[in-house]
Amino acid sequence: MEISKAELAVAAAAQASANASQDLMGSEILVKSLQAENVQFIWGYPGGAVLYIYDALYKQDTIQHVLVRHEQAAVHAADGYARATGEVGVALVTSGPGLTNAVTGIATAYMDSIPMVIISGQVPTAAIGLDAFQECDTVGITRPIVKHNFLVKDPRDLAMTLKKAFHIARSGRPGPVVVDIPKDVSFKKVPYTGYPQSVEMRSYNPVRKGHGGQIRKALQLLLAAKRPYIYTGGGVLLGNATNELRTLVDMLGYPVTNTLMGLGAYPASDRKFLGMLGMHGTIEANNAMQNCDVLLAVGARFDDRVIGNPKHFAQNDRKIIHIDIDPSSISKRVKVDVPIVGDVKDVLTELISMIRESSTRPDAGALSAWWDTIEAWRSRQCLKYDMGSPDVIKPQYVVETLWNMTKDADAYITSDVGQHQMWAAQYYRFDEPRRWINSGGLGTMGVGIPYAMGIKLAKPDAEVFCVTGEGSVQMNIQELSTCLQYNTPIKICALNNRYLGMVRQWQEIEYSGRYSHSYMDSLPDFVKLAEAYGHRGFKIEDPALIESTLQEARRIVREEGKTVFLDFRTDPTENVFPMVQAGKGITEMLLGKDDL
Repeated sequence: MEISKAELAVAAAAQASANASQDLMGSEILVKSLQAENVQFIWGYPGGAVLYIYDALYKQDTIQHVLVRHEQAAVHAADGYARATGEVGVALVTSGPGLTNAVTGIATAYMDSIPMVIISGQVPTAAIGLDAFQECDTVGITRPIVKHNFLVKDPRDLAMTLKKAFHIARSGRPGPVVVDIPKDVSFKKVPYTGYPQSVEMRSYNPVRKGHGGQIRKALQLLLAAKRPYIYTGGGVLLGNATNELRTLVDMLGYPVTNTLMGLGAYPASDRKFLGMLGMHGTIEANNAMQNCDVLLAVGARFDDRVIGNPKHFAQNDRKIIHIDIDPSSISKRVKVDVPIVGDVKDVLTELISMIRESSTRPDAGALSAWWDTIEAWRSRQCLKYDMGSPDVIKPQYVVETLWNMTKDADAYITSDVGQHQMWAAQYYRFDEPRRWINSGGLGTMGVGIPYAMGIKLAKPDAEVFCVTGEGSVQMNIQELSTCLQYNTPIKICALNNRYLGMVRQWQEIEYSGRYSHSYMDSLPDFVKLAEAYGHRGFKIEDPALIESTLQEARRIVREEGKTVFLDFRTDPTENVFPMVQAGKGITEMLLGKDDL
């Protein structure tokens, strides 16, 4: 019997109705929402308040959950993934201590404007505020360190809340968003009508397009400049504006610098790049910052570690153009002459097209004289270091060797915080964006290994190195276990000087050599520790063995798929130079031991 069109229509309508009113648990709606956002990986740790969510994850196969050994590492790994890929990182933690353990990771992502969604469990809604087991005020605790947070009290709101969370996390100035889900909300069944296709938030509409008149003003200033300088930060990477920045710099022929967070935005191998600026920046980068007459700041925030003392910075008269997606970052620490609020990619694109249309060109004579001045500063070779005794490993040499070895490979470098971080930033010359993964704003120890394993999961064919110190690495060393379980082999290069190096450096310079609690008396045998976790380890004390051991580590990762821990015993007396002391101006630099 032939089915009529009317019957087909009725059947289709019935199917649509069934789909539209599908009854699902809150946890299932959450998983469907994550799938709709094309989430591939979640880093997390289970607990009572999130077990329904874990049960829903068990029943699907499109999202891979990575079981870390500490909630802090879950957020760091998701953060590293987000930094390397540009996608939203997702972490899942339970209520109470699960959330409080995650706070450091959330604050780290917030300070560096990293797009993340952190899902936290919560006690049942009826128990909130009653000091229930594993209860804490998630919304209150995280409010100062998130872009936004949500407490979901009705499972019918879950899909839209997730849509809003991802939208807020990745748009405008990116940042972490916390979604707090009580246990009963994840358990309760409600009709599910599908994931929202779009979202409108009356109170949140970030500006993308910069003001045309302001961009024209900026253009006039830039083209009339005698001593121009382009200062760029992490916003260029976050806004995927690397190509636009490179086009602009190459068109104008102006000198350019990157902040710690912006490394790789402009190729370090190019002559126009003056190196990193700031507290441990180069002479040429800092002097150009202080002595320029027109400064173009792109996606940077005039951080205290970048400009030093604001009063000293303001001594020299200069015109400042500041492009940033976040209006609150403009004129926050330094008065700006031409503010441009907008997406850096869009603004730079418009600026480039205006330059192409303009008949005015930069003053070639003035620019040539400015470059002569810069080259005189550069000729001082402020990053040159003394190799010292042939029996002692210099940390700078380890990083330089690593760079020479991997400069043609697709290599990602993660780091923790301290002296090793600065040496990695100074001596590894990043030519590509999103290859330097580091906690810049908060300065969090312990991020190196979680960052590396998050990146390795996302980029399995890339080489991932963690340049760390013996202090930092012990803060999340338990994640070596996660690296084994999820087959994310990384190379850990520990610059082991037996001190909390940066603390020791400050104590030597500022505290008359009173090394209060900065010496590591009882370090573990890192080689045996790595082996205990199922990996390989090497202890390197001879400078002649640095290169061969690094090559062997690369071979082991490539052929055996094991993480390798390289314990480089470096010179414990070595300091990071150049250095600008706290409260000083950026040109008041210590260049070496002779300046102490």
